[in-house]
Amino acid sequence: MAALRQVRRGLDLLYFASGVVGALFLIAILALIVVQMLARWTGEVFPGAPDYAGYCMAAASFFAFAHALHRGSHIRVSIVLSAVSEPVRRILEIWCFGIGAATAWYVSWYAYRFVYWSWKFNEVSQGQDATPLWIPQSSMVIGSVILAVALTDHLIHVLFVGDHRIERDLVDQSHGE
Repeated sequence: MAALRQVRRGLDLLYFASGVVGALFLIAILALIVVQMLARWTGEVFPGAPDYAGYCMAAASFFAFAHALHRGSHIRVSIVLSAVSEPVRRILEIWCFGIGAATAWYVSWYAYRFVYWSWKFNEVSQGQDATPLWIPQSSMVIGSVILAVALTDHLIHVLFVGDHRIERDLVDQSHGE
């Protein structure tokens, strides 16, 4: 039982750390925009700044997915789940988490292949910076794997305990009941 608690703490820490990394990429976008503005005001050129901001936006999104799921920030149609009986709700949640986990693992696998071939062919961005594309694309792989782990974690929890571990959002609590 202590080993399961350690795994649970580790997964919760992974989801939280993933959200922190996503937030740091949002701060990086802010910093890039400010530096680009300063460069324009001083007559300098910051090559690739829009590209880097785009890479940071994709990284912020993918890293934040698992944390958002765990915190209840993803859109869920809970009105249907709250209107059905407990056994039907459990079946619907198993089906939803099963489809979500399978899709996330599928995306993870193909994201990995996408990054591998970008690395293998040494693809670079078309912008002024000529960044090797496997570097920013790696955030997509890492984030999608963490999301797949989170969905699988919630699926296993629903299967064995009967309820998911998603924290209820305040909006869901105030309007859904």
